[in-house]
Amino acid sequence: MGEYLLGLDAGNTVIKAVIFDRTGRELAYAGEEGHSRMPCPGHVERDLNELWANARRVIRTCLDKAGIAAGDIAAIGCAGHGNGLYALDRDGEPLIGIQSLDTRATGLVEEWAAAGVGERVYPIARQRPWPSQTPTLLAWLKRHRPEVFRRIGTVFFSKDFVVNRLTGERVSEMSDMSGAGLLDLANRRYDGALMEAYGLGDCMDLLPRLIESADIAGRVTEEVARETGLAAGTPVVGGLFDVVASALGSGVSRTGSASIIAGTWSVNQVIIDSPVLDGPVFMSSTFDRTRYMAMENSATSAANLEWLVREFIEGDHQADVSPFDACCALAAAIEPAADDPLYHPYLYGAQQDGHARAGFYGIAGWHSKGHLVRALLEGVAFGHRQHIETIRKAGARFEEAVLSGGGSRSRLWPQIFADALGVPVCVAVSRETGALGAAIAAGTGVGLFADFTEGADAMVRVERHYKPNVALAAHYNRRYALYNDIAEAMTPLWRRLSESQTMAAGVAA
Repeated sequence: MGEYLLGLDAGNTVIKAVIFDRTGRELAYAGEEGHSRMPCPGHVERDLNELWANARRVIRTCLDKAGIAAGDIAAIGCAGHGNGLYALDRDGEPLIGIQSLDTRATGLVEEWAAAGVGERVYPIARQRPWPSQTPTLLAWLKRHRPEVFRRIGTVFFSKDFVVNRLTGERVSEMSDMSGAGLLDLANRRYDGALMEAYGLGDCMDLLPRLIESADIAGRVTEEVARETGLAAGTPVVGGLFDVVASALGSGVSRTGSASIIAGTWSVNQVIIDSPVLDGPVFMSSTFDRTRYMAMENSATSAANLEWLVREFIEGDHQADVSPFDACCALAAAIEPAADDPLYHPYLYGAQQDGHARAGFYGIAGWHSKGHLVRALLEGVAFGHRQHIETIRKAGARFEEAVLSGGGSRSRLWPQIFADALGVPVCVAVSRETGALGAAIAAGTGVGLFADFTEGADAMVRVERHYKPNVALAAHYNRRYALYNDIAEAMTPLWRRLSESQTMAAGVAA
């Protein structure tokens, strides 16, 4: 058996390939950014052929960089962003890719809320409908784009599409399907009553073969081997919902362990033994064959900093300094003060409010660019705090957390997280935790590790620790309360703004 594991990570923007040895040492990395289309307000889509072309390139580049024989790869695991909707047509060809930043179905979610759909599906799926959720988007297509809906042959997720191209198999696995609210979670199976509640009772045949994350989904085909440099027959496991993969790849593998991911999405999750908690959470998914993840998530995290850098910082800093590092340097120079501005990180809506919008509040003439950057970093951390408070109210307990995602790369932002959340935070050595988690699943699937915990213990190392600054606790508590008060006051205004924008788009069309 080969000595190395290939982890793929198909995110909303970038697909990555990383080759690891059995100790977690990274041999080679390659990544390629894709393009999103936004044909209408709230619509975020991607070209699936581009995604597969990018996947082929990063795999071949990674193999070339590693300088190893393709046969030295023991197995391949793939992680990918959850929800959205990735569909093949009835001939198995790419049809549509809707990303998890999409909010087109906000109106349908509101309609379902009024009709009590959430109350019917939550006891089964441990999740209520929300705009970017896969069954919600499928129901939206059924109603608003019937010509596309009629062509759908298979519904699955970004990483499943990559696995399908690698192996030819139409398959998905438990963590993504449960994270999308498409499973009877306690019994880990598809459920006709659940699909009926979504108005999708006639769509059971669109759901792919279901396996566990570390089960072998298929093997690399001869054609793909020629295109990528992989060895034909290399086993490919089912893979993982990327937030679960990132948790695993950052060392979170034991019951009661907490993972915070500051990526495109704000992800806050705790491993639990049963999917039933004392109160509701945004979603629960499977973690391994017997345990679960309690999650509170929204598209309100590091994508905000990416937007700020793209629109206002790039090209306006020293060429030898990353624009993200330049941002954090600006923020680090600011001494926290009571009159600092506040920021709401709702560029892509809030968790249950697709109308919510981002905004800076309390800007004065003496505030600088650094104040605005720090406000954004704090606002993202406050968004995570809202979710963590919900998890705790539901009964999940933890005393410290592992931070991963793009936000963990900063030396400043993890400290802001520790201060704003009031818990110690650590950061793992690997920056590619999604790919590493997928690699651990691959190693488990072919018997290199007995289970995920053994794999994480073998492949993950902690790099940095951050303790909360007790002197700033009262400061952050005051700012967090104000953050919430402003959001409550803005809620009706966000709705009016969103409705106005929708009307304007309709007139323009």
